[in-house]
Amino acid sequence: MRLASLAISTILLAVTPVAAKPLTVRMGETWIFTVANGQPAKARKADAKTAPAPGQMKVSLSPLMGTTMTIANNSRYDYAYRATLMLPRGKTGPAKSCAVPAHGKLAIEHWTRKVAAVRLSDFKPAPAGSLCP
Repeated sequence: MRLASLAISTILLAVTPVAAKPLTVRMGETWIFTVANGQPAKARKADAKTAPAPGQMKVSLSPLMGTTMTIANNSRYDYAYRATLMLPRGKTGPAKSCAVPAHGKLAIEHWTRKVAAVRLSDFKPAPAGSLCP
């Protein structure tokens, strides 16, 4: 009986989806990810020259003139999202972000202050051709 209970628990864990969570991109990093339930999923670090596969997005953060973030979106949908700036001493601050166009197009965000990282979350499909919602 105990073995059957363990087997059922193992099966339930295997089919229970892992909760997607925000992605924190540190200065100098590049990540590739998909979007699931409005959050970055299957995120992995990547070389800055790597192109995102169909259905994926690529984000890079650099210290150009403050902070510059580029996002390439190789999915079928334009996306709006939330960006949170990770400031020194553990503080955070909201950041205005624009929609990321679909079909492999690139979006560039720029903030005049230098930050340690940017946290990306709450992705939502945006109307095609959206710029800054």
